[in-house]
Amino acid sequence: MSNTTATVVTGVSGRMGQMLVKVINASDKAHISGALERPGHAWIGMDLGEALGGAANGIIVQGDPRTALQGAQAVIDFTAPAATVALAPVAADMGVAHIIGTTGLAKADLAAIAEVAKTGVIVRAGNMSLGVNLLAALTRKVAEALDADYDIEIIESHHRHKVDAPSGTALMLGEAAAAGRGVSLDDAAVRARDGITGPREPGSIGFAVVRGGDIIGEHDVMFAADGERIILRHVASDRSVFARGAVKAAIWAQGRDFGEYDMAAVLGL
Repeated sequence: MSNTTATVVTGVSGRMGQMLVKVINASDKAHISGALERPGHAWIGMDLGEALGGAANGIIVQGDPRTALQGAQAVIDFTAPAATVALAPVAADMGVAHIIGTTGLAKADLAAIAEVAKTGVIVRAGNMSLGVNLLAALTRKVAEALDADYDIEIIESHHRHKVDAPSGTALMLGEAAAAGRGVSLDDAAVRARDGITGPREPGSIGFAVVRGGDIIGEHDVMFAADGERIILRHVASDRSVFARGAVKAAIWAQGRDFGEYDMAAVLGL
């Protein structure tokens, strides 16, 4: 254990939390050192292994971040914006790398995280999978290569339980497209269309959202011009791709200088 990264999972009872536990348990480079849940959760005080329906493993689910992070080197966080922002200064103060996969972060949340990164190590990404980060790199390159005659549309699909839209991944792809075009996504984005909207604004970057069933995550970036379309696509069929990326980030973050990093840095892109 001493040569592997001591990792805490927060929101451990959720779908991503449980997947993270499975991936970490299967890793030879990381191990579970703690588990965290929101105050009042039924799992607090329980042995994590038993809470997950298996054998006891000696890890007690905590409701207090400082208790859970004792002795940890990294904490992986796919929770909610308010919880993530609250956890960030605690992790930095304790010298624990904070791996953030939380989506739906507002500008104020991002500013708060950036401030914490001055005294801590943070890896934050709208999507932690290798494939999606390659898609983002390709999106930027294609946007650089094509002029404004090619309209950019981002179409994303997720399960019925997802609470934020567009997805963090869709926004990450939009940022990549905007960077390739040399524009601000805030200025170019069109996030909703309804009623008589008029013709498409030249140079805009459109978003379309689908929610239904158990779709894990599907993202298309379309470059559409007269006579042709280029479509870049990523489909996630297993939530473990995000967990594996997050664990890779937790391991990579060890020994890094203070700052906020993304998955492109982790993957050497």
